[in-house]
Amino acid sequence: MAALRASVACVALVYAVANQKGGVGKTTTAVNLCACVARSGCRTLLVDVDPQANATVALGEDKRSAPGLYEAMNGEVALRDATLATSVEGLALVPPGPGLAGANVELPRQAGYEWRLREVLAAGAATYDYIMLDCPPSLGPLTVNALVAADRVIVPVQSEYFALEGLASLLETLGLVQRELNPRLTIAGMVLTMHDPRTHLARDVESEVRQHFPEMVFSTVIPRNVRLGEAPSFGVPVIDHDPTCAGAEAYRELARELVGR
Repeated sequence: MAALRASVACVALVYAVANQKGGVGKTTTAVNLCACVARSGCRTLLVDVDPQANATVALGEDKRSAPGLYEAMNGEVALRDATLATSVEGLALVPPGPGLAGANVELPRQAGYEWRLREVLAAGAATYDYIMLDCPPSLGPLTVNALVAADRVIVPVQSEYFALEGLASLLETLGLVQRELNPRLTIAGMVLTMHDPRTHLARDVESEVRQHFPEMVFSTVIPRNVRLGEAPSFGVPVIDHDPTCAGAEAYRELARELVGR
């Protein structure tokens, strides 16, 4: 990964990791991709936009940490005051804050609420090369805020049949946000996760996704890997939990591919 930064200049880009379906490896992708990019030498910020705070816990922080994103979006604190250092050099974290659970109800009551996260990130974006937004498993107000704030979207797709069902709705939502709120928004790519090539189903799902979205799917596939599931319980990304496992190798490769795109 040391060659990653040397091979291409880091640019201040905002990525949203989004899929309205839960359990597709969204947070696993956000945490481990950020860790790999940061370890390459790029200044990276992970913003936990999910009230469940799974990304925060996966990096060894208390899910109740405050102030967090909620306080920053309310204007109570600046983004830098809601930012925590992590065990990964070069990777900072903004936890959700305990109040973010109520934001889906509060935000729509505010005029121009779709722009709140974008405004918050603007104050600190120059500090980082990459900002990644871990979205909640829904297409509600918090996810809309993330899509309005983002330059690009990464869509994790689990290698199972029902994971394909929600892709059409997600793409419709991305198109709507692009037309109405954020014309610069593009899809960085779809990444197949929890992939077991030994099963016919996984191979069929991969074939279907690549056939229907030939330009959108990352070449890298994230395997179903025990170490990926274990790492959050230790509060570290998989590259620190077991740097030689298949999951760690896959996310390093995905980071190279992402930066190359």
